[in-house]
Amino acid sequence: MNGRPELMTLLAGVGAVLVLASVIGAILARRYPGDNPVVANLNARIKAWWGMVVALGLAFLAGRTGVVLLFALLSFAALREFLTLTRKSRADHWSLALAFFVVLPVQYWLVWSDWYGLFSIFIPVYAFLLMPIVSALRGETGHFLLRVAETQWALMICIFCVSHVPALLYLQIPGFEGRNVLLIAFLVVVVQGSDVLQYVWGKLFGRHKIAPSLSPSKTREGFLGGVASAVLLGAALSWMTPFGPLYTACFALVIALLGFAGGLVMSAIKRDRGIKDWGHLIPGHGGFIDRLDSVVFSAPIFFHLTRYFWSTV
Repeated sequence: MNGRPELMTLLAGVGAVLVLASVIGAILARRYPGDNPVVANLNARIKAWWGMVVALGLAFLAGRTGVVLLFALLSFAALREFLTLTRKSRADHWSLALAFFVVLPVQYWLVWSDWYGLFSIFIPVYAFLLMPIVSALRGETGHFLLRVAETQWALMICIFCVSHVPALLYLQIPGFEGRNVLLIAFLVVVVQGSDVLQYVWGKLFGRHKIAPSLSPSKTREGFLGGVASAVLLGAALSWMTPFGPLYTACFALVIALLGFAGGLVMSAIKRDRGIKDWGHLIPGHGGFIDRLDSVVFSAPIFFHLTRYFWSTV
């Protein structure tokens, strides 16, 4: 990839931030010995971020196939988390098997082979029509609509939306050839940075809760401060995109707003199911969906903004 020098610079910068965070976490652990839940959660989150950054960095350095495989595995883990919380019957076994072992690999194969025409409609058209047919053939009508709708929503969130992240690698942008991996890095840094900054601003100045029944930790002050900071971050990272600072600031605004909305929607689903986190595989973060909830709403929009607006720059 021609963008490897910039990617290495970015990874070095992220690594420096994580080193600083690790040092701060160690200092706090010494200053507040014992079982301090806030400090313990902070250090768990920092350790988990190390693992996620290393995995993402290795995938980036491995090239297109490595990135596609990484996000395919993330989709598999997220789909498993989602479907464990949905209503199912024995009649749905074949449709679930198709979701994991046919729909998911085919979607990512379409991404890898750069078959945009079919990649963009395979799940929302063909899979959405096929899955109910397979379940209906088993003759189980109890909660049929609910079972089908939950499976379709899982496919859309965990596979279709997530697959738009590696699809950024295959956009044909004149003058930006070989650097598309930086678009993924831009998306991830802005959306995750927005989440972190909203948390920080909320802890420092948060007074008024936005949706206490969905996410008690989200405040208006945190939202405004985090989104504004993400816009500035996006403008500063314009060198990672084929756009200028004004465009990337606007894109960052859209990404941050959609990321926030995605977090609320996924929180609503968790509250409906009476759980706090989607899983427990990522210490301090919960499950894979807990880390992807902001990405899944922002990735498809960022993909299409980049696809259709680069030519106007």
